[in-house]
Amino acid sequence: MSDDTTTDTPAATPAAAEPTLPAVDPSKTHVGPAWKHDRPLVACRFHPSGQHVFTGAEDYFVTRWDMATGKPTQFVGHESWVRAIGCSPDGQTLYTGGYDGRLIAWEALAEKPEPKFKVDPAHQGWLRALAVSPDGQQIATCGNDKLVKLWNAADGALIGEFAGHESHVYHVAFHPAGQSLVSCDLKGVVKDWDLAAKGLRRDLTTAAALYKYDTTFRADIGGARSIAFSGDGTRLALGGITNVTNAFAGIGNPAVVLFDWETGNPLVQFEGKEKINGAIWGVRHHPDGFWIGLSGGGGGGWLYFWKEGSAEEFHKLKLPDTGRDLDLSSDGRSVSIAHFDRNLRICHLFAKPA
Repeated sequence: MSDDTTTDTPAATPAAAEPTLPAVDPSKTHVGPAWKHDRPLVACRFHPSGQHVFTGAEDYFVTRWDMATGKPTQFVGHESWVRAIGCSPDGQTLYTGGYDGRLIAWEALAEKPEPKFKVDPAHQGWLRALAVSPDGQQIATCGNDKLVKLWNAADGALIGEFAGHESHVYHVAFHPAGQSLVSCDLKGVVKDWDLAAKGLRRDLTTAAALYKYDTTFRADIGGARSIAFSGDGTRLALGGITNVTNAFAGIGNPAVVLFDWETGNPLVQFEGKEKINGAIWGVRHHPDGFWIGLSGGGGGGWLYFWKEGSAEEFHKLKLPDTGRDLDLSSDGRSVSIAHFDRNLRICHLFAKPA
């Protein structure tokens, strides 16, 4: 063999290119997959992985839906509707609260889910909402007993109890920094609780637009049907109903009041260009800087998209039926919606594939 003889070697195979995902574009939002339950849905939350969605309904069950197959798995332990749902940041534990007053922790992804612990009752009367702290160590709940409570996420031990609301407490949310807890009641009273001191830090300017006393029917209507912070914690959004003309029939318009967290003062009131009948049952802040609101009521179901500089939406989408809860996936590309017509629907915030 001559000295200049060479041997060919196979060329390296180039790595497969990662698929390019379509960009988030609210104007291209469309309804994707849907799965049907036996009863109307009232709540929904994504698992942190985005591979599952949990729902509560007008029955006693919590259901875990597999996003790839639509397969449902039921969690059995409540004795009334479950409207409060949350998940630990690591995705291992699911927390649920029901109108039976119970707080239950579950193995979130178990093939046959069993309670890790149960607090019965956690509240006297309805437990309306819960929130999981950013570090996953605490659970906050609220309810018809006018109390906000703080629980150890590991074992359900009561850590603190906050009194001061004079009407049913509708919703709670942890500030992203983890040092504050905010709550809002039926009459639009908003309180900021200091978690370290276990007491009231301040009352925010009342969200008066989200409450009315109907003198004809002698009934109160209002409160935050949903609460969300912006990712940086500088803004607080409360969703509900405004311009109420009939409390008995729930006739009014969906609205979101956006607060400056530092000052505690309202900045803008998001509403629709068209005054439809309904309430905002879900609100979320998108990492791209806009707000998403879910309206449900006599005017049907709608998804709204707002930017802080304008009180009117820059886009909206008509849904197949009235919506009753909403959540945003961790990647910001999809929202889950619990519908009255028993369907869990997933809406994608990007253009349909060609």
